[in-house]
Amino acid sequence: MKENKDRIIIASDVNERDGIGVEIYRNDELIVEIFRDDTERTRKIQIFKENISLELMEECIQTFKKEIPWEFIDYGEDN
Repeated sequence: MKENKDRIIIASDVNERDGIGVEIYRNDELIVEIFRDDTERTRKIQIFKENISLELMEECIQTFKKEIPWEFIDYGEDN
């Protein structure tokens, strides 16, 4: 039986940036990270492979929307 080397990792980060995102791997290679930064109030895509099909990018975005809450965390001034 062939092992599936495609996976999605949900990861939070609180060092240089503060938020949560998804890392998408194909054939055990990181190809895309989509990250919601709660401090900057942005959502960004970082691509690690030179050529990605539109279909794969759309699939990655849908995965992000499904797995990561859309709303930013508001830390306010009291925190």
